[in-house]
Amino acid sequence: MRSELAKVLHRAGGRPLLEHVVRACQPLKPAQILVVVGHQAGQVGAVAQALGTQTVLQAPQRGTGHAMQVARRAIRKSSKFALVLAGDAALLRTETLAALLDTHRRGEAAATILSAEIPDPSGYGRIVRDHEGRVEAIVEDSAASPEQRAIREINSSVYCFTLEKLWPCLSSLRADNKHHERYLTDAIGVLRQRNERVLAHVVADANEVLGCNTRAELADIDRILRGRKAKELMDSGVTMYLPETVTIDPEVTVGPDTVIEPGAQILGKSRIGARCRIGANCVLMDVRVEDDAEIASHTSIESSRIAKGARLGPFARLRPGNDVREGAHVGSFVEMKKTTLHERAKAPHLSYLGDATIGSETNVGAGTITCNYDGAAKYETKVGKRVFIGSDSALVAPVRIGDGAYIAAGSIVTENVPADALAIARGRQVNKPGWAAARRRSLGGAKKRRTARRSKSSSPKTKEARARSKRRR
Repeated sequence: MRSELAKVLHRAGGRPLLEHVVRACQPLKPAQILVVVGHQAGQVGAVAQALGTQTVLQAPQRGTGHAMQVARRAIRKSSKFALVLAGDAALLRTETLAALLDTHRRGEAAATILSAEIPDPSGYGRIVRDHEGRVEAIVEDSAASPEQRAIREINSSVYCFTLEKLWPCLSSLRADNKHHERYLTDAIGVLRQRNERVLAHVVADANEVLGCNTRAELADIDRILRGRKAKELMDSGVTMYLPETVTIDPEVTVGPDTVIEPGAQILGKSRIGARCRIGANCVLMDVRVEDDAEIASHTSIESSRIAKGARLGPFARLRPGNDVREGAHVGSFVEMKKTTLHERAKAPHLSYLGDATIGSETNVGAGTITCNYDGAAKYETKVGKRVFIGSDSALVAPVRIGDGAYIAAGSIVTENVPADALAIARGRQVNKPGWAAARRRSLGGAKKRRTARRSKSSSPKTKEARARSKRRR
């Protein structure tokens, strides 16, 4: 991965790789889930433990077989079977793991391998079967014969073991390889030497066994997980145009008949209602959007509530803590922070509303700002119902505007405004008749005088006089 971050902590599909693996196991209701940690054990363990798992420290790290030996100390003695998964196998489905476990139990196997058939198996260990279809060996690509290299069934490094059969084999593992590690794949060979039954369960979708060793593979896993989420939503009645361009996190919910346009990102734990429209290139993080709301293109919203029938954007920005009530309108290039916009209130364009409460049916004119910060503390602006705020007004908090009041355009309001009053807070306009014409005449005369001086100074006679003066000096 060429990264300082442990591989299993890299994110795909909105979660760390490890979290996807743990969540695939949880619906099986296992007696326990153990995560063997080593590199960056503290950070990996924090993710694992937040999901209710138990961590086991492998130090030093001497291979997958050694990891199983370390895990043995924490596995309950009453356990009969163990599923063993790689921490980066983020595409595994619960249904696949259940099928693997079922094949293992019904086949009364000592070990069952999750395998896959892929068009190009280069670099993977091949599953070699005997005439009865049981696994005879796992042959690494570098050691395979030409006939074995032609096999397209590969080992996924996901296993189900019968523990009473596995434990005696672990003590037989040797670190006689170039990495000096004990490999769990060698336990399969030991089981076969003991004439134990080893089976393979072929996964229906080979993508599920993809690991993650490069940034390109991380991108592939993210694309597949996002595609699964998009399909899940479309199957539930959501319309998506160009779903391959849409980014939706796994915990997002979207109601039926909602339309999501290209390039939209709906992230975190966002909840989108029915019959909404999410415009192109919107970014929504931890947002609650109720039914029939419309979010126009290029709008960014974080940790806010958008009520039924509200309209936002295009190009609006809502920072955390906003409450846009039913039927309200937030227009182009409006920024909001910790502001409640009550029913049918509107701020159509080019405004900043911070730490404010805007009453129902109030109109906020273009260029209006709430001056909520004095360099040391934040203050609140409260605007009543049916207020008209003229364009280019500044409301210097803390300030209150009463119901039905008018604020004249261009006003800087520093004092409370009573209900139904008109507030004018600007310099008095003075008109001076003829002033502009007189100024133009004055400027024109001055320009003519400058031109005349330049013309006189460039004449030949003047040049000769300047030369004589210079010689005298």
